[in-house]
Amino acid sequence: MNELKGKNVLVTGGAGFIGSNLIEALLQKGANVTCLDNFATGHRKNIAPFMAHADFTLIEGDIREPETCLEATKGQELVFHQAALGSVPRSIKDPATTNDVNISGSLNMLIAARDAGVKRFIYAASSSTYGDSESLPKVEEKIGRPLSPYAITKYVNELYADVFARIYGLESIGLRYFNVFGRRQDPEGAYAAVIPKWVNQFMRHEAIIINGQGEYSRDFTYIDNVIQANLKAALTTNPEAVNQVYNVAFGDRTTLNDLAVWLREALSDYDPEIAAVKITHGPYRQGDIPHSLASIEKGKQLLGYDPQFNLKEGLKEACKWYWENLS
Repeated sequence: MNELKGKNVLVTGGAGFIGSNLIEALLQKGANVTCLDNFATGHRKNIAPFMAHADFTLIEGDIREPETCLEATKGQELVFHQAALGSVPRSIKDPATTNDVNISGSLNMLIAARDAGVKRFIYAASSSTYGDSESLPKVEEKIGRPLSPYAITKYVNELYADVFARIYGLESIGLRYFNVFGRRQDPEGAYAAVIPKWVNQFMRHEAIIINGQGEYSRDFTYIDNVIQANLKAALTTNPEAVNQVYNVAFGDRTTLNDLAVWLREALSDYDPEIAAVKITHGPYRQGDIPHSLASIEKGKQLLGYDPQFNLKEGLKEACKWYWENLS
């Protein structure tokens, strides 16, 4: 039985990397999907395959506008709130806009969801919330001080969701994403995530520059694991699972040095000349957390989260997609 068939669901930031993959999965499961996006960082090409779908609706608008949020949430049973202004460096350069989108915009969405009688509000949280906590692996209940304006905004989202659950009874589940990568992730722009950025450079035979000595490590998480977590969050009937925050990761960490080498190897299958592309090192980047590794035990126990793709498997899939779509 497909529990999402015929359900009305809203995906904010649906033209983005994670949002568009989520829309694809929801449509496949028979949901009626509305996408809200202002295309500030999302791309029309990401949702182009859905535009003719009978169960897809696009609202072009901004979460900073309360009226738009009210319009988008009307009649919705579930909200997947993915809209945000990402990037630690961008937030350091322009904290005001990051705050406006990520805090004021998210508050607008929570108010609209409450007023529309939305059953459950699933939102994108972030591993940046762990801040200067040095403990590994990262456990949901133990965080440090934020290291960037972006991290502050994502933590405030969690606080607001918790308050809305306790005061207004709006069910919520926060998913702390750890370095998500995969198909449709934008390789262009100053704030591109490391994997698509390096893929793009390798394919152009440009030298890779790693921030610092390359020993910083991350829990890289393939997009299909993230989609699984969102669907589990939407469908769980376990009362203990709601009004919680979960790590969404694979539960393993990889250094940036190893990542660069593995990416070069994976892409060399398509273009042997990539094997000769140099990997170099530059200065450390301000606001970066040295090491990130998630405990995913809470998600396994309460949500039934069971990630299927490790880093190497995910890189293989991602490189295939980039080669077919960028080369």
